[in-house]
Amino acid sequence: MGRAPESAPAVSATPPSSSCSSSGVSQRPLSARARMASSEEDGAGSGALDEKEAGRKAPRWRGAVTTAWLIFYNIAMTAGWLVLAITMARFYLENGTHKGLYKSIQKILKFFQTFALLEIVHCAVGLVHTSVLVTGVQVSSRIFMVWFITHSIKQIQNEESVILFLVVWTVTEITRYSFYTFNMLNHLPYFIKWARYNLFIILYPVGVVGELLTIYAALPYVKRSGMFSVRLPNKYNVSFDYYYFLLVVMASYVPLFPQLYFHMLRQRRKVLHGEVIVEKDD
Repeated sequence: MGRAPESAPAVSATPPSSSCSSSGVSQRPLSARARMASSEEDGAGSGALDEKEAGRKAPRWRGAVTTAWLIFYNIAMTAGWLVLAITMARFYLENGTHKGLYKSIQKILKFFQTFALLEIVHCAVGLVHTSVLVTGVQVSSRIFMVWFITHSIKQIQNEESVILFLVVWTVTEITRYSFYTFNMLNHLPYFIKWARYNLFIILYPVGVVGELLTIYAALPYVKRSGMFSVRLPNKYNVSFDYYYFLLVVMASYVPLFPQLYFHMLRQRRKVLHGEVIVEKDD
């Protein structure tokens, strides 16, 4: 399933080290003075103290580097999806049709959507506090739509449904990454915050419809060509039918969509209306 527009990983989350560095601020001056007094009494030099102080400052440097990287990443992704939006609009204005539009933007789309795999890495190494599993499912579903559907089955690239989910993705990602960028810079315009927690109400269902219609349009070509399928007999004694796999993927939208959608509605109430929502641990 395509990424839930607003439940994606919180790339703008505060780096782990920042919370650690702030929690012990009040204790550092006292402990440093105590060690200095002890060193003077024992006649010890300041070398050991400097090493310990440097060791404590290391997390701050790591936090600064993490923040700088996440700001750069979000700015780059915002710019990339903006370029995609401008390219799509220019193509339609010049040609008056959506046919051929996907071909004109596919390189940009593939690059920036594949680049989003870094979000899984961000979660895995602890740069952001988001579930690796949830982020992995959402990012991988986008990768799947780009590489294993629209890229691999060229006959469907001019379908209206492809343009439908592309427009939704573009608006969603520009809003999401700009939100993270401004939030990390502590200059978040209210209209971006409002857009992030309101546009998904319409965009998410429309994007899901676009993705499902695109997969449905691909089914006849997949069945006829047998692409990505493994038939018996073979030396591994394993079979795989890509056609039925796509049917399973489409069916998976039924239980997954409501969960993600209602989760975002709860998040919206909490952020925009200040409601305290207690969710059960999975």
